[in-house]
Amino acid sequence: MKLFVIAGEASGDKLGAALMAGLKSLVPGVAFHGVGGPLMAAEGLTSRFPMEELSVMGLAEVLPKYRQLKRRIAETAAAVTELAPDALITIDSPDFCLRVARAARAARPDLRTIHYVAPSVWAWRPGRAAKMAQVIDHVLALLPFEPPYMQAAGMSCDFVGHPVVAEPHAGAAEAAAFRETYMIGPDQPLVLCLPGSRRGEVKRLGPRFDEALMRLRDREPGLRVVLPTVQGVAPMVREMSARWPVAPIVVEDLADKRAAFAAADLALAASGTVSLELAASRTPMVIAYDAAFVTWHLISRMLRVDTVTLVNLVSERRAIPEFLGPNCRPGPIAAALSALLENDALRAAQFEAMELTMQRLGEGGEDPGLRAARSVLGALGR
Repeated sequence: MKLFVIAGEASGDKLGAALMAGLKSLVPGVAFHGVGGPLMAAEGLTSRFPMEELSVMGLAEVLPKYRQLKRRIAETAAAVTELAPDALITIDSPDFCLRVARAARAARPDLRTIHYVAPSVWAWRPGRAAKMAQVIDHVLALLPFEPPYMQAAGMSCDFVGHPVVAEPHAGAAEAAAFRETYMIGPDQPLVLCLPGSRRGEVKRLGPRFDEALMRLRDREPGLRVVLPTVQGVAPMVREMSARWPVAPIVVEDLADKRAAFAAADLALAASGTVSLELAASRTPMVIAYDAAFVTWHLISRMLRVDTVTLVNLVSERRAIPEFLGPNCRPGPIAAALSALLENDALRAAQFEAMELTMQRLGEGGEDPGLRAARSVLGALGR
C-alpha cells in the first residue's frame, strides 16, 4: 500500500506523524511519499521539499510567494500523478493541499482523496465545504461537532479526536527539574510566550508579546519567560528575542518544551492548536492574535462565532480571554495575564473548561492517530 501525504505546517506535521504511526501498526509495509516536517520524517517520510516553504498564511503573506507556491503545487500534483498512490492524504493547509488535490484529480479522476482537518465552516465561509467536496472524498475531523457539516456537503467524515490528547506530558518531577536547570525559584511566576509557528506570526506578534510581558514584569519583578519554538522559525526567534528587554529562555527540544508547559504558571499564546496543547497540560492561558490589515479585515467580516479559541469552542464556555485584531494590544493583554495570576476563580474556570475540552476530544480513549488510520482504511474499503 502506498500513500501520498502532504502537510504544510508544524501542526499538520504532528497530525501526519500520528496518522502514519497508526497506519504502520495496521498495515505492515505501507509506503509514504509526499511533503512533511521532522515528525513525519521520523515516521519514514522523505519530504520532496522543505515543509517550511508552505508555512505562510493570509493574502498579504501569500502574495510575495505566489509564483513559488504555484510551482510547488504543479510539481507536487505531477508527483502524485506519476506515483498513482492508493490515496492522496492532505493535512490542513487547504490553500496548497486542495489545489494539489484538484490538479491531481484532474489528471487521475479515479484518485481517492482524503483530507485531515475539516474546514471550520461553523466559524466562517460555510461554502468551503461544498467547494472541498469537489475534490475530496473523505474527511478526518478533529472536533466532535464537525462531521454533520462535511456530510451535508457530500463527503464522508469521521471524528477521530485530536492527537494532543494522546501526547505524553511532563510530570511534577520534570517541571521541578526544568525550574532548577534555569534557576527559577518555586515561587517565581513563569510564563510561556508562544507567538506562533509561522515566520509571519512571529514577526507580527513577537514584539507585542514582549511588550505585554514587560508590563507584566513591572507588576511581577521576579517574572521569568520561556519561549518554546519549532525548527522552522527557531533561528528567527532566537535572533529576535535576544533583543527583547525581557530576555526569554528559548527552548526547541521537545522534552524541554513539555517540561516548560508543566512548569509554567500561565501562557500567552497565538490562536491555534497550541491552545489545546496548553489545555492538555492544564496551563492557564491568554490568547492573542493579529494578521496583516487586509487579511484581518476580510476574516473579521466573515466570522460566524464569538470566539476563535478552541478550548472555548469545544467546552462551550468562554473561560479563555482572547485579544484579536485591533484588540491585540500589549496593555489589555498584560492586564489579563496579571488577573489570571492573581485571581483563583479565573484560573478555576479555565481548569474546568480545559478538563471538559480534553474529555470531548477523546482523552483516555483510543489513540487519535490510530482512529484516524482506521478511518482512512475504512474510506478505502480495507
